[in-house]
Amino acid sequence: MALKPLLCACSSCKALRLLCFLTIFLTLFQAQITLSAKLVGLKNHHNSHAKKSDIKANLTSCNSYVGNWVQDDTYPMYQYSKCPFIDSGFNCQMYGRSDSDYLKYRWKPATCELPRFNGLNFLLKMRGKTVMFVGDSLGRNQWESMICMVLAVAPGSSTQMLKGEPLSTFKFIDYNVTISFYRAQYLVDIDMVNGSRILRLDEISDNSNIWKTSVDVLSFNTGHWWTHKGDQQGWDYMELEGVLYQDMNRLDAFERGLRTWARWVDTNINPTMTQVFFQGISPTHYIPGEWKSPPVSKNCYGEMVPITGSFYSGPYPDQMKVVQNVIRDMTTTTHLLDITTLSQLRKDAHPSIYSGDLSPAQRANPNRSADCSHWCLPGLPDTWNQLLYTEMFF
Repeated sequence: MALKPLLCACSSCKALRLLCFLTIFLTLFQAQITLSAKLVGLKNHHNSHAKKSDIKANLTSCNSYVGNWVQDDTYPMYQYSKCPFIDSGFNCQMYGRSDSDYLKYRWKPATCELPRFNGLNFLLKMRGKTVMFVGDSLGRNQWESMICMVLAVAPGSSTQMLKGEPLSTFKFIDYNVTISFYRAQYLVDIDMVNGSRILRLDEISDNSNIWKTSVDVLSFNTGHWWTHKGDQQGWDYMELEGVLYQDMNRLDAFERGLRTWARWVDTNINPTMTQVFFQGISPTHYIPGEWKSPPVSKNCYGEMVPITGSFYSGPYPDQMKVVQNVIRDMTTTTHLLDITTLSQLRKDAHPSIYSGDLSPAQRANPNRSADCSHWCLPGLPDTWNQLLYTEMFF
């Protein structure tokens, strides 16, 4: 700020000289305040722009999937009573789970901090767009989690839920944001032929038509159904290259099916238009010998705290090695949500007997009936979505 010369035509009068001095002092002081304000404004302006770039730089040098669980009383991010869309099989508190410490854990990567899920930011960035989860009931677990997380910041927003088979959609009408779930537990086709269920390892046409129709984010998962046997097995025959098999090595079948999915993505998805994610294998907790702490039951029933540290002493799923190899061979950019290990540490986060899908007699027999496969909501899938949010926007 340029200061005009101040001419004080002061006489020898002391009072006039004092008045002249005060005038000069006040003018200089005002100029200093103006300059300081400008400098502070510039500093704040710089910091506001640096914040997001700092997060990006932080995450670039960080493996978000290596870390540990820390207590955080600001969690959970929503209340089950405020989200009426949670399936009875995931709604643990509604069906009698009285402990709540399992809700108050946050995933902390070893060398960085994850950005907190911001539902309003999600709605604004996804305005006019669609996210679709494709897969089995673990994908549905994550779909319902995302609905609840976003709904928590827009409780008065107009919404619409359309439940169907295989497609269900939830829409935030005010933002024109759609979050969908498409049930395809194997990803590849399964058809009924002459009363028999045929799992076609090298075909994906029936399921895939809707996946490529105006979808901006696709998140796939599969895994558990490939291992089921007996009454839980979802197919009668497998078909590969026109030949029917009553059974084959399940890991080989899983890889065949996953490579069919990978070829479909490489052929049909434009990565400049659609982001593709694959959710890592979600673990189960039916064998207490896999974790070091003394077990409280014959499975996950009664477990109330996570495993401490970053290491899980049980086996790493062979299916994850297949997933990693298949994604590595793809030409279309596919982001792996590597949630397996961090989820292995959460033996406390399953529905166990606190599920509306169980009868009173089943709840009375946790050794036989506890669900140690799916996850409570609120709960662990909220962290999966925090990681998905981070991969999408940072």
